[in-house]
Amino acid sequence: MKTILFQGDSVTDCGRGDGVSNKSLGGGYPAMVASRLKCDYPDAGFEFINRGVSGNRVVDLYARWKIDCLNLKPDIVSILIGVNDTWHEFGCGNGVEVPRYERIYREMISWTADKLPGCTVMLMTPFMLPVGDDRPEMIPDVAKRQEVVERLANEFSLRCVPVHAIMEAACEKADPSYWAADGVHPTPAGHQLIADAWIKTALPVLFP
Repeated sequence: MKTILFQGDSVTDCGRGDGVSNKSLGGGYPAMVASRLKCDYPDAGFEFINRGVSGNRVVDLYARWKIDCLNLKPDIVSILIGVNDTWHEFGCGNGVEVPRYERIYREMISWTADKLPGCTVMLMTPFMLPVGDDRPEMIPDVAKRQEVVERLANEFSLRCVPVHAIMEAACEKADPSYWAADGVHPTPAGHQLIADAWIKTALPVLFP
């Protein structure tokens, strides 16, 4: 039995908050990952939990990390956080500057390693596609957070899903809005891209 926990903001949440007693996986990539793996490996005994919360910044995620991660004792925790740290700053002046984003993210990873030494942490890079007039202004700041996530993955020797690179490459096949209607929230096709990339990255951990 392996417990796999998905953490993040609305991209991970994707309606799971509409479920009862935190049992819903939502309608996005966590549910797609769970469906594929449960279908392909019925004897593996995987348990999937989604604790993504719409609107979360890294500080919000850190504030609930004990109850929504450490107390759940997952074997694998996957984290996708960062776009709101930019978006909230541009929208209402309540974002998280990049250096603080990195410090808090690093503390969250270190805390997990200390309390759950057997837990595998997987990072996912945040992304923003050029859909809407204000996105080009924000994209460079999101890119700095992508660099932070990649740097932390290298520092802690963690697996990293390069979501931003995957989404950007997909834009060569179809308009950005095809993959993320507002540049941030994936369409079903966008979620499928993320789910496929997640599984590819996680398989060596799931079946060492």
